[in-house]
Amino acid sequence: GIAATAALLLTTDRLVYRFYRQRKAAPVILVIVSMGVMFVMNGLVRFIIGPNDQRFSDGERFIISAREFKKLTGLSEGLAFKTTQGITIVTAVIVVIVLFWFLNRTRTGKSMRAFSDNEDLALLSGINPDRVVTVTWLIVAGLAATAGALYGLDKSFKPFIYLQLLLPIFAAAVVGGLGNPLGAIAGGFVIAFSEVLITYPLKKVLGYLLPERFEPDTLVQILSTDYKFAVSFTILIIVLLFRPTGLFKGKSV
Repeated sequence: GIAATAALLLTTDRLVYRFYRQRKAAPVILVIVSMGVMFVMNGLVRFIIGPNDQRFSDGERFIISAREFKKLTGLSEGLAFKTTQGITIVTAVIVVIVLFWFLNRTRTGKSMRAFSDNEDLALLSGINPDRVVTVTWLIVAGLAATAGALYGLDKSFKPFIYLQLLLPIFAAAVVGGLGNPLGAIAGGFVIAFSEVLITYPLKKVLGYLLPERFEPDTLVQILSTDYKFAVSFTILIIVLLFRPTGLFKGKSV
């Protein structure tokens, strides 16, 4: 999957992005071009796998089920931990460690960071821009293919799912700071926990935290889960208005 994604991205770069990169096109033009590429790739995916849901067998479903957890702990509330969740957490930790090691410890990684910070100065230092771009696409292919596989293990997949993921992903990148890997991780947590907190029924949580006489009668749900993406959009707008460089001072949009 990673090899196929890498081949697709390198071909796309050669056919599309290189033309605009050589002409030093404005960032807004690259954003519009990227949207066009996105729609074309979505059409290709629909032709290949069809428009219906794709489900993947994840083997053993639970590392520990809610019933087993209650039996082991004696607690009245159960906690289930799925196999796919364990695989996702372990894989994500390993990938993040390897990525940060590569960007901070290797000569190629330092060249990529230098090229991102100041393109002209990097060129004067003898950094090959074509090599930087190629390595960047290879990293993107590895991360995207891995993320897609992990997402497919835990949920059903269909060609239009990218529309539901695009806004939270973009919001997380902007909130953390564009071009900052650590910021992207922090932004992802901010967006995810904000969506859950605002759309989750808090009745049972407040029932444990508050005295019995103050236990709420309603679900105490601030917004319906249908408005989950509105939370991402609102946070994105607030950050763009008041701190366009994000939490970790990345590039402004």
